[in-house]
Amino acid sequence: MIKDKYIDPFTDFGFKWLFGTEENKELLISFLNDLLDLQSPIVDVEYRNLEKLGLSITDRKAIFDIFCIDENKNNFIVELQRSKQKYFKDRSIYYTSFPIQEQSKKGDWDYELKKVYFIAILEFNMDNNSEDYLTEVQLCNIKTQEVFYDKLSYYYLEMPKFKKSEEELSNHLEYWLYTLNNMYKLNQVPEVLKKDKLIHQAFDISEFLALSKDKQFAYQQDLKTRLDYKNVMDYAKECAKEEGKKEGQKEERVEIAKKLLDILDMETIALKTGLSIEDIKKIKDNSSFQ
Repeated sequence: MIKDKYIDPFTDFGFKWLFGTEENKELLISFLNDLLDLQSPIVDVEYRNLEKLGLSITDRKAIFDIFCIDENKNNFIVELQRSKQKYFKDRSIYYTSFPIQEQSKKGDWDYELKKVYFIAILEFNMDNNSEDYLTEVQLCNIKTQEVFYDKLSYYYLEMPKFKKSEEELSNHLEYWLYTLNNMYKLNQVPEVLKKDKLIHQAFDISEFLALSKDKQFAYQQDLKTRLDYKNVMDYAKECAKEEGKKEGQKEERVEIAKKLLDILDMETIALKTGLSIEDIKKIKDNSSFQ
């Protein structure tokens, strides 16, 4: 039984309902304009086929969360990534290869390309020491640090690093990020967001009871999958932590045993440390015992 007033934007259903539907596309346009800060703001988008095939039938395909083009035919891939993936940067590059390939033309073609933007909303921290929640990437000249090619851009939003409170929000992008991080926990629209038409609209359409019965069922199934996955991951982390504690405790006992070897017999050392006689023998025979 759903107890939360609003759906979770970090479920596949919630994310696509907010940003991936024709009836709600003005929300995606607002989010993209806030994030990308383009010289010419996006006016409209057209959603495209989410399944992309390679150049031949034997090539691997890609399935995007959201893929659209604007009125200038620029391409936007928006991905929600909930779990850490070893080669996610590689996947980012791979995904952008599809809209690039699609722009090829038969016959006489000068290779001019439209822009491609890859936006990743991550529910984890990437492998870096930066406290910045937004990482922007483009091809650049290593020596001069000047942008070499401005038609291929990557934006990585590390959502756990966005920790601003309602009172600390200072711009519209932060309104969106706060909404994504906190919507499912709230029972009403925060005061600072109430006057914003689009953010308020996002909350309105995300009310669970406002969804049709079919959409409620689809969301419940998706939420169950998300919670099951979270429980499995939490249990795995807890097991790893406990195993680490046990290993640490054993190492301490081994060090104590080493110090007692010259003054106590093996049976007494085993009794004092909780190690087995076999462990004590190994310690005595091999100082590098683990």
